[in-house]
Amino acid sequence: MTVDTPHLRAKDVNVWFGERHVLRDVNLSFPSNQVTALIGPSGCGKSTFLRTLNRMHELIPSAGFAGEILLDNKDIYAPEMDPTNVRLSIGMVFQKPNPFPTMSIKENVLSGLKLSGRKADNAAELVETSLRRASIWNEVKDRLNDPALSLSGGQQQRLCIARSLAMNPEVLLMDEPCSALDPGSTRRVEETIMELSPTMTIVIVTHNMQQAQRISDQTAFFLSEDGNPGRVVEFGATEQVFNQPIDARTNDYVNGHFG
Repeated sequence: MTVDTPHLRAKDVNVWFGERHVLRDVNLSFPSNQVTALIGPSGCGKSTFLRTLNRMHELIPSAGFAGEILLDNKDIYAPEMDPTNVRLSIGMVFQKPNPFPTMSIKENVLSGLKLSGRKADNAAELVETSLRRASIWNEVKDRLNDPALSLSGGQQQRLCIARSLAMNPEVLLMDEPCSALDPGSTRRVEETIMELSPTMTIVIVTHNMQQAQRISDQTAFFLSEDGNPGRVVEFGATEQVFNQPIDARTNDYVNGHFG
């Protein structure tokens, strides 16, 4: 698959919570081997949209969805698609690190396999590979049986990334993965994202404009105005969106005039 091939696509996505229409007519393409940043003020639907990309949205009571999410041209919302398998192919890392507190570091890495009923041919090798890909192996290789909560916040977040990577996902979704981290941990997570991007599709929600510029190839700017549903105002190469935006509202947002 070439870099420019849309690996994941959102077509005419609309989202509701009960009667409230929160996202309108979102159309975005996510090529493989690239990082896409979703930016915009709080409440404009970025995280909600992210959750539609692996069917986590439908776990919320009263949630409604219309449109298509295509992974390799197959609609993940088609009746024959198993939501569990969809979430194995399209992993997610959340805003706050959420390792399983009663499990060791090693057990956390393997937990997704266990919960999904899968078995690893070589568990030790999978643990090492996943932790290496998440840029944390050298920090934990001598303490794999220690509790996951013995790690720092930044290490816990990279452990959660390793847990997702152990499932060998095609796509990794990240919902503000650095918002609870200190600058040093943020830098390490960003380095991990950049190291992973040549091998997978990554979509990240971030409120940090500098972060979006540092790590993403393309950026989508979401906005909700006057109580209307959120929508994409501008979408393009990150350099263009930040340095030569087409829409004046994009220019105002990325330069800190609102939001």
